[in-house]
Formats: sequence, structure tokens, C-alpha cells
Amino acid sequence: MSRIYDNWERLVAAVLKKEELRRIALCPSFDSSISTNFSVDSYLEDVSAVSGTCETIDPGASSSSSVLSYREVKPIEYTEIKKATKNFRHDLVLGEGGFGPVFKGWIDEDTLNASKPGFGIAVAAKIWRSELLRGRHEWLKELNYLSQLSHPNIIKLMGYCKEEDNLILVYEFMPKGSLVNHLFTRWHQSLSWTTRIKVAIDVARGLSFLHETEIPVIHHCFHTAHILLDAEFNAKLSDFGLAWNHPTGLLSDMSTRLMGTYGYAAPEYIATGHLTTKCDVYGYGVVLLELLCGRRAFDKNRGANEENLVEWAKPYLGDNRKLFQVMDTKLEDQYPVKQTRKVAMLALRCLSNMPKLRPSMTEILVALEQL
Repeated sequence: MSRIYDNWERLVAAVLKKEELRRIALCPSFDSSISTNFSVDSYLEDVSAVSGTCETIDPGASSSSSVLSYREVKPIEYTEIKKATKNFRHDLVLGEGGFGPVFKGWIDEDTLNASKPGFGIAVAAKIWRSELLRGRHEWLKELNYLSQLSHPNIIKLMGYCKEEDNLILVYEFMPKGSLVNHLFTRWHQSLSWTTRIKVAIDVARGLSFLHETEIPVIHHCFHTAHILLDAEFNAKLSDFGLAWNHPTGLLSDMSTRLMGTYGYAAPEYIATGHLTTKCDVYGYGVVLLELLCGRRAFDKNRGANEENLVEWAKPYLGDNRKLFQVMDTKLEDQYPVKQTRKVAMLALRCLSNMPKLRPSMTEILVALEQL
């Protein structure tokens, strides 16, 4: 299995390298001439016209009870972000994203100017390496989506910076960090069963909201590292740089198609590149498994038969007598048996190899809320 994983990584790298070179000629310039009069709307239109990579969601169109609303996301000066993060001080690094580091900082909520720690609000400033074409496109797509998506279970974008080669997005700060740390790192306290179900419900609400817009928004890169937790363990979806809301759902761009995280990607997506909301449902099923089992979706450090969580755990999910052999030992048997079986069966449905047999996120949400 590790050989398959290595081949996957090499294939993605090779395709991205080729696509990066091919698309450089198509990419609008990020030169300094537009830094002082940068307009998100006009720039999105320019990029969309040239490359077709940035979709705009109709803010007035929604079939869900949660209506999409466009809100103005204000620019924040680079000097203010620099002050807010204490000149990007090393001990304020929250993590490292795919295209750059994330720093903690403090700003005034009204003026968006830097403030001292303990005053104003804490934020997370995510920096993109502007020399990477794909990074620039993902910065722009994330800005586009989060300017239009407003929901309690989706990370809030506070502001953005586009000055010369500085590309930064500033988000609300999530004190508890990502779900991946609470499930798989030793220095975080293990989550109780009640908290795990709460997280599962919150995430289902966020995905259901995305999928119920008139043209469904597909997260496309859904996994535990992109689920963030606030001080009360309310979960929010983050990282929308690979999100997709094209009506056909078919990705013709191989570099985007191959960006799904190994272990979470639906089998039909890997085989055909056909991306639908049911691909997010499959990824959600993997996350449910991680919540149940306390194991990563793919772990090269485990034996050959246990590297892939889905392949290892799936045979146990429908067997009430064997299910408890794969439950997270950190739960110390502190979970309601009937509830656990229902969650396991729900995960099994999400992980069906046939997309049509997977439930919708709305169905999943209803099932979890009835536990």
C-alpha cells in the first residue's frame, strides 16, 4: 500500500509540474501596478475570463434555509498585518499551509488595524507564496468563496491583503486548532464521544449548507486538517482554495483533479475526475471513521493490511459483534453502544463504492441530530 501512496504522490507532482508551466502564459500578472487600486471583483472577473478557474457563486440563489449572502471583505494593509503578528514572529506561527505559514495576530475588529495582545480580537493570518501560480489561484478562489459564504460552521474571513507580491488572508482565530491534532497527537487531550458527535454534526451542517446552494459548492479537499475548532469545540470548515461549483461537476484540469487528499478521495473521482457532492460525502465518511477509530485515513507506519483506514475498518462496521474491535481505545469504552452502531452504519453508507447509494449531507445531518 505504501508503494501505491508513493506512486500517487509522484503522479500528482509530475502533473502539477507540467500544468504549472503550461498555465504560466495564461495567468494574469500580479505586478505592483495594481497593488494600490486592487479590486477583488474586477480581478476575479479578469482571472475567470482568462483561465476559467474562479467561479462566482450567485449570492441570491439558494435552495437551503441558510441563504448565501455576499459580504464585503475589507483589505488590510500589509504593514498592519506585520504589526499584528509582531513582524511575523516565529513563536506566533500556528502552522504551515500548502503555500506558506499561518501566524497568530491581533487586530481591532472595527478598524482592522493592529492591536496589542489582549486587546481587539485574535486572528490567523495565512500567507501565500506568490511565486507559485497554483498558490495564487487558490488564494483568489478562497477569497472568492469566503466572501460569499456565511454560515456558523464555515470559517469567517476577516480581511485580505494584496500588496505587490504579498498575498494574505486573515481569518477568525480558532483556539482549539484543527481536528487532526485532537485525534492523532499525544499532547492534545482526547475528545470525548459527546464532543466527537458534536463535531460530526457541525461539519455535516457546514457541508449540507454548501451542497444545498442552487449550484452546489463542493469542498473538494475535505479532511480532518481542514476542520477547525473554536474554544467551545464548535467545528468550522476551512480551506476553500480547491472548492468547486461548476454545474457539470466535471474537472477537465488534471492538476486540480488530482489534488484530492489520498485516503479521502472517492473512488469514482480518482478514476474519472467526475466531482460531485457525493465525493464530499465519501470524504465525510472517512472522517466519521477517524472519529470512531482514532486512526488516520492513511498511515504508512502501520502494517500493510492496516495502512488504509477504509479498507481495514470497513468489514467491521456492519458487524455489531466486531465493531468494537476497531473503536478508538482512547475513548476507554465510554460511548453508548446503540449510538455507536448507528454512526458506524452511517459511515458505511457514506463509503459505498456506488455514489448513488451514499446519503446526502442533509440526510446525514438529520440522522446525526436524531441520535
